[in-house]
Amino acid sequence: MSWFLKRKPFSTLQIPPSLFHQLRFFSRLEQEHSLHLSNTPKPTFIHPSSIVHPNAVIGQGVSVGPFCSVSSSAKLGNGCQLYPGSHVFGSTELGDNCVLMTGAVVGDDYPGYTIIGNNNTIGYHSVVGVKCQDLKYKQGDECFLEVGDNNDIREHTSVHRSSKTTDKTVIGDSNLIMGSCHIAHDCKIGNNNIFANNTLLAGHVEVEDYVHTAGATVVHQFCRLGSFSFLGGGSVVSQDVPKYMMVAGERAELRGLNIVGLTRRGFSDAEIRSLRAAYRKIFMSVDANAVSFEERLTEVEQHEELGHVPAVHAMLQSIRNSFADKRRGICKFRHWSSS
Repeated sequence: MSWFLKRKPFSTLQIPPSLFHQLRFFSRLEQEHSLHLSNTPKPTFIHPSSIVHPNAVIGQGVSVGPFCSVSSSAKLGNGCQLYPGSHVFGSTELGDNCVLMTGAVVGDDYPGYTIIGNNNTIGYHSVVGVKCQDLKYKQGDECFLEVGDNNDIREHTSVHRSSKTTDKTVIGDSNLIMGSCHIAHDCKIGNNNIFANNTLLAGHVEVEDYVHTAGATVVHQFCRLGSFSFLGGGSVVSQDVPKYMMVAGERAELRGLNIVGLTRRGFSDAEIRSLRAAYRKIFMSVDANAVSFEERLTEVEQHEELGHVPAVHAMLQSIRNSFADKRRGICKFRHWSSS
């Protein structure tokens, strides 16, 4: 005990130079060994109770849990994880680091293919890439689904393949698709969208980027949802939603601009002021009953200031596209007074 009390503190201990260099050498060897282990791919693991066809292509570091199945024409990228009771059917390709939670089903034995990109999560008991529910689908026709990267598809969601050989269902990158959503045949989904629980998209719906739906939203077939738009909870959308706008209601109506969403996505104060001014002139004009909708659009397009703002131009183009041939027009709006 006396030795312990009298010994020098660690900070004053002197390490001989030769020992110091040896310690540095062994430390460097340890770092290099750790780096080598981190770069070494993990071994592939397939549980004995799972059925993986010998012709399936399995990447490095794949983990297949109990009671799973992988078809003969399936491809699993490096680092994929199949939790117990998940299945990969038909001509299906999973990119690297995809995760199938318990009960998830990806792909179908029908002609065509399902391609899933990298870093996607398929939630518990979700069904992705199966035959569509369109009665016009002809037995034996090829049908397709393509999904990008970094998507989080949550539990009990269904995503269907296309209804015909000349089309495909497409989902882009970095989308959050919450529980019990449905994306029907031939839909086109962009990037960075958020679909809250029980959002239902009928066939051929087009969703651009940064669209946010609240819960229990229903979208009619062939509708288009413009970028940065917001759909209120319980809305039934039967016509297009232009860019930057907010809709709500049992039969959805325009309720102004999605100011919160625009602010979060980095739109400047000047851009938002210009969009607000343009929205008022189009949808809240005092003499809205005296001047036609087309005339109000033209007035904003020819406005000395507003007509040169890119965001305003994009909004106007989105509105005009909705009235093109065979389009459904935009959601209804009230002729509110700007006063």
